[in-house]
Formats: sequence, structure tokens, C-alpha cells
Amino acid sequence: MTYLVVSSLAELPATVAAHGALDVVTLINADTVVERPSGIAPERHLFLGMNDIAAPAEGLTHPGENHLEDLLRFGMAWDRTKPLAIHCWAGISRSTAAAYILACAINPDLDEGKLAQELRRRAPSATPNPLLVEMADRRLGREGRMIEAIRSIGRGEDAFSGTPFVLPLEL
Repeated sequence: MTYLVVSSLAELPATVAAHGALDVVTLINADTVVERPSGIAPERHLFLGMNDIAAPAEGLTHPGENHLEDLLRFGMAWDRTKPLAIHCWAGISRSTAAAYILACAINPDLDEGKLAQELRRRAPSATPNPLLVEMADRRLGREGRMIEAIRSIGRGEDAFSGTPFVLPLEL
């Protein structure tokens, strides 16, 4: 089984090239221009336009059920022959939440707490978006375990941008 690779927008082209990814998930403000990395076909690039906020706020697009459903549909259709690249602006919040969510969805036997600890070990700055995690916990029937696991690792180290990292689908 292959893996998920998470990066910032700035590191996306190098991350895709280094890992040979053929599929990309973008979670970024809707008006941000994202140049699709070389070698990524348009149908293999999911763009989810949302702001990095944990609760609805006037004038901003919060992560919604539609974003979650599109993420899950795309991630479950991914053929897993090559890594799936996931990015947001900084590679710290939206993308780390999406990677955590997809790992839980793809491998329902994964222990939520162990996966969260592995996420923290591999990405010290990771601060997964709590609204995305909360919606996914309900949608995946995880009965609060995803929410509690992410809560247990706390806020990540302060950083302007996260360092690209791999999140396995099996522990």
C-alpha cells in the first residue's frame, strides 16, 4: 500500500516530483491561484476552496460537508499505485486534517490515537483543522475518537510553513 504526502503550496511541485505522485488534493482559499504540477492530469487534481477556519465566519468559506464528501470520494477513488499529494497554503492545518481523514477512511482499522501520534511525530507543526476532523468523525462513524485523538496531540509547533512529510495508511 502506498502513502499520503503532505506539503505547503510552495513545496508542492518538488514534493510531487520527489514522490512521483499522480494525484493531488488542494485545500486552499477559493481565489488562490494554484498551478497544477507537471504530470498531474486535470481529472486527478481535486481543488477544495475553503478558508482555514474552525467555525463559520462572515465573508469566509468554512470547511463544509460538501468539501468533506468531495475529499472522501476523491480519496477513496485514488488507485494507490503512487502516493497522493495533499497540500494547503502552509501544509499545517487543512492538509494535515485531510491526510488524517483519508488515512482513517481508507483504513477503517487504523487506531485514531496511534495515527494522531504518528502525525505529530512526522509533522511537529501539524495543527489539523478541527472542523474538518469533527465532520469526518461523524461521517466515518468514529464516535468522537478522531476528535479526541487530534485534541490529544494539541497545537503544533509555531511555523510559517510545514515541512513536507509522509503519512502512512498502515501503522
